[in-house]
Amino acid sequence: MADRKTLQTEMISAHPGPVFGHGVQRDLEVCKLVDTTICIGCKACEVACVEWNDLPFSPTTFDNTYQTMRETRWNFWNLIKFTEHPQADGTIQWLMRKDQCMHCADPGCLAACPADGAIVKYANGIVDFNQENCIGCEFCVSGCPFDIPKFNPLTKRVYKCSLCSDRVGAGLEPACIKACPTGCLKFGTKNDMKFIAEERAQQLRDKFGMEKAGVYDPQSVGGTHVIYVLHDATDPERYGGLPKNPQIPWSYTVWKWLFKPVLGTFALFGLLGVCLHYVTSGPRRAQPDLPEAPKKKGEHNG
Repeated sequence: MADRKTLQTEMISAHPGPVFGHGVQRDLEVCKLVDTTICIGCKACEVACVEWNDLPFSPTTFDNTYQTMRETRWNFWNLIKFTEHPQADGTIQWLMRKDQCMHCADPGCLAACPADGAIVKYANGIVDFNQENCIGCEFCVSGCPFDIPKFNPLTKRVYKCSLCSDRVGAGLEPACIKACPTGCLKFGTKNDMKFIAEERAQQLRDKFGMEKAGVYDPQSVGGTHVIYVLHDATDPERYGGLPKNPQIPWSYTVWKWLFKPVLGTFALFGLLGVCLHYVTSGPRRAQPDLPEAPKKKGEHNG
């Protein structure tokens, strides 16, 4: 997790009061651009991520695919997904997509988290985990529409890509982008990356006949700070299960904004009722035992 002195915090999981220091700095929103049309699947970004974050080795198994593993893990935050799709002309379309945390503007993991300060969202758009405050409930896992946070059963903590918040806080680009040899990964402000992505999509439509090419930046989660240029933006599921319309589970939204305040109010009234009863009636004391009735003459036990 990055030093909070260098990145301005915007949102904090389960934090009851205002965010400390909010508005005292002016941070530009950052963004990672992934152009799937020129990714060669070299996996340099995977290696750079593991090395920079000093993640422990994760064994892999071959399952008839070029993927390193089936999905991201608590110690493997960045995965190139390979998917094959047969075409009508008998050829195969081979799609590669970099899979990692999307750093949503409205993060479902943060909305679901009940631990104060376990998840923070910085003003520049990065969503970061603070494992010291994590309670291991895994609510963030089910709250994420992209299936990104992963639980470590040994430490009882959850982990994910931090968009190299420590590097970004020091004015550097993320390690994966530094390692990319083809330029399919770019990093800068959200406005600049959106502009470059839209220009590339337009080029694919005009020059390469990809009529459905477009930019993936789902507004159902307020937009993301990792965006894609896709050959076919109308069907993102083809790219290793990228959701077309990601949604935060309604149960977490209702709990945080409706039931939690209501139940808190009921608990407050209950506490006031207990205090009122104590003041008016006093504490409950044990009642003395009733004296035994005198035995009649001739009466005996048993």
